Amino acid sequence: MIKKIYISILAVMLIAGCKKNPINVGPTNAYSSANYPSTVAQLQTVLVSAYANLRDPGLYGFWLLPKAMSNSMHQINTQYGGDASWTEMANTNLSVGNTYVGAAWLALYVGVKDCNVTIAAAAQLASINPNLSAADKATVSLILGQAYCLRGWYYMELECLYGEKYMTAGGTNGSAQGVPIFSALPTDLASTQVARSSVKDTWAFIINDFKQAESLLKGNTWDAADAARVTQWTAEGLLGKAYVYTQDWADAKTVLSDLMTNSGKTLMPYSTYFNAFNGQNKLNSESLFELYVDPNSSGYGTYSPGANSSTINGLIWSPYTYGGPAGGGFNGVQTQPLGYGNSLFHDRNVLRFGYSIGPAPAPVNNPNYNPLVGPQYYNQQQVMDPVYKQQALAVRTNKTADPRLFINALQPRLDSVQFDGVHWALVAQTGYAQDVYGWAVKKYSPINYNEGTGLGNPSGIQQTADAWDYYILRLADVYLLYAEACIGSGDNVNGLEYINKVKRRAYNLPTNTPSSIDYKSLTDKTSAINDPVLGNNPLYYERWAELFNEGSWWFDVCRWQIGQSEATYYGYTDVPGPINFVPSKSYVWPIPQSEINSNSKIKQSTGY
Repeated sequence: MIKKIYISILAVMLIAGCKKNPINVGPTNAYSSANYPSTVAQLQTVLVSAYANLRDPGLYGFWLLPKAMSNSMHQINTQYGGDASWTEMANTNLSVGNTYVGAAWLALYVGVKDCNVTIAAAAQLASINPNLSAADKATVSLILGQAYCLRGWYYMELECLYGEKYMTAGGTNGSAQGVPIFSALPTDLASTQVARSSVKDTWAFIINDFKQAESLLKGNTWDAADAARVTQWTAEGLLGKAYVYTQDWADAKTVLSDLMTNSGKTLMPYSTYFNAFNGQNKLNSESLFELYVDPNSSGYGTYSPGANSSTINGLIWSPYTYGGPAGGGFNGVQTQPLGYGNSLFHDRNVLRFGYSIGPAPAPVNNPNYNPLVGPQYYNQQQVMDPVYKQQALAVRTNKTADPRLFINALQPRLDSVQFDGVHWALVAQTGYAQDVYGWAVKKYSPINYNEGTGLGNPSGIQQTADAWDYYILRLADVYLLYAEACIGSGDNVNGLEYINKVKRRAYNLPTNTPSSIDYKSLTDKTSAINDPVLGNNPLYYERWAELFNEGSWWFDVCRWQIGQSEATYYGYTDVPGPINFVPSKSYVWPIPQSEINSNSKIKQSTGY
């Protein structure tokens, strides 16, 4: 009886459905490829997803930088043992089920899909509306240029993370396994079953995408409202990077030289550079590819419902402060993180930047402490030893350590942050087991507001999104890539000069004028203390110091095959287990188990 009633109801629904206007039959939130896009404005909306995907939680939205890359590069030290995948990253020994490996793979291929959808939609628009105006056709070309540039970037990230080897001069390693290439949208299940292309073919595809992007975007400039879009110079910079990564020195020099000569881009002055990673100076003279972040987004960053242009990486990197009405006690002093406070600036980085006076001695009683008030952000019971404080300040004044140390890190009891967006408080030294310096991350970290949720904020100011854009490519990177291409082709003079240009800016000196801090040779001593690899290699050191915590050092480690020496140099993590770099596998992220299960043609990388 019940079955008959259900059948009757279904029949009525079907009859009623037949009487509807056909335009209302399909889902109201979906479009038919038969008639969409029919305008250039609609095609622009298709492209949006290719940009928005950069903020996926598996990429710049949250996980890739603070949980995967920063740990793999040991630029932070994480004290959190409750996440096995995070621990694997810190120990550089990954499993095929690693959460962050799988999330990055998925998000990067979603980005590829979004770009392929845009390319297909442009063809569909031409079919639906063959009489586009010349202006509309020019706009379509710009949209395609952006899609090709972004697709090239997504594939370059995939290849650098999951490709088995980097190519060397002459195409060596070209036959190793790269990544699956989807040049168009799969149309059925069979077309989703794609084997890994060779490393050589994968790089050829990437390079071709950047070339197409450069051609389609050539001569175009964006107005202020679209300043975060990729340009001809983005494509050229990424193309030059692809050439350097494949040791095609001649083509790299040609492309990168054109960019440096004709783009109008310049290294930002030191006064701008010092504040360029914490919310100020967005889209500046040095930026070539920048992920726009809305600092006013409400909710939990990228996890907030609806369209969201924010990220929440700073939750992990956030420093601790002394004082504030909330937060747990540490050595009898009240402390509060400006987020989760899961990570610390690894001690070995303090030394690598050339800080030679050792860790601070035990703090001393504050002669100005008021016991009637009690410990507060403005009333610390103990302070830094005054003799050591003068020595520490002299390091900054005299630049006896690389000044980029103080762009990248905050020194406890000497540097201050705003713990509630209003009150300044000294950075606290955290109690990690093996980090005696206890410095905090500054670059891409909240330093003037509280990024965390559920933390005390007496002023009621609370923000759960990052307040800064992320540089995906900037001119200093291009200078160092050009230097590497010069050195690779035997032009050591120009190679050394472009390394020195970057170093001069870091020391607040004219970039084009020889100075007393210049490297005199490609094996000259660097700032790195007791470092057998970077200590006498200015190219390696400058890429490490200049691009610190921006996500690219891991690729340099892998292509230069210095992973074992890096593991030896850093020596330890504060999460369970030692650094366990295995040269036969650790240079390559595994193909995620979910992909192995769903793609019958894909093969796992060696060692997994």
